[in-house]
Amino acid sequence: MKTLITTLALTFLSACADPPPVPVTAVDGIQPSVQTTADEDQRCITSDGVPDHPTGPWRAGATVEEQDHSFCMDATPERTGTTTRGVPVSGVTLTGIPLRPGTAEYYDASSERGYSRDPSSGWNVEGMGGLIMDAQNAHVDGGGMYHYHGIPSAVVGELDGTLFGYAADGFEIHYVGSDAQSSWQLKAGERASGPGGVHDGTYVQDYEFVEGSGTLDECNGGMLDGRYVYFATDTYPFFPRCFKGTVSDDFTGGRGERPPQGDAGPIPAP
Repeated sequence: MKTLITTLALTFLSACADPPPVPVTAVDGIQPSVQTTADEDQRCITSDGVPDHPTGPWRAGATVEEQDHSFCMDATPERTGTTTRGVPVSGVTLTGIPLRPGTAEYYDASSERGYSRDPSSGWNVEGMGGLIMDAQNAHVDGGGMYHYHGIPSAVVGELDGTLFGYAADGFEIHYVGSDAQSSWQLKAGERASGPGGVHDGTYVQDYEFVEGSGTLDECNGGMLDGRYVYFATDTYPFFPRCFKGTVSDDFTGGRGERPPQGDAGPIPAP
């Protein structure tokens, strides 16, 4: 079996700027690195989880830490006729950074922060609507794992083509800007329970799938050159949050063979 190994050496320079605040390059003394291997059956992306662009700032003490990511997925994915939901990591970029659009936070009126891990309210905080992100729509979890919740302009701006990464079931994820439109829309009116107020995107439940309102299906998938792929979009859900193929176990643990940890650093945006 012939194995194709592509190694990307990613380097970056730190620039001086006047404080405060200054976005920080990821890990002192660590250069971003990612390796992609592929054979007839499986594609694997391993990385140290360090992005090739400046990160932060978030709360004091929240920093990117080196990881040991290993994500393997089907190299020849096929649609199974079923849909899988609730996968912690949606996919991984070509640069080795996880896509993790969901959060474990829920509206909680009894919490000083306004949210907690108690899901009883039923109102799940949407990362891009209710948590603080850096300029690349990303932050770190409690273990220092850097991950994207939305489109990172520094990454898509450097793509050679439209291929952005791979989803948990092995299908490609492409970014084509406004040429692909999500079919998820904000609900009209006000919330009937929980936090109240208008459906403004602070919570996942503010959105509903409206078939035909965009160009993509409920999983942000569609056809590209005769092939089914997913799309990264500028609007919710940003990345696929459900999957048409067979999901790899490497994405269900949250960190590539390591259990997910909470997004401890950011706080709700004002």
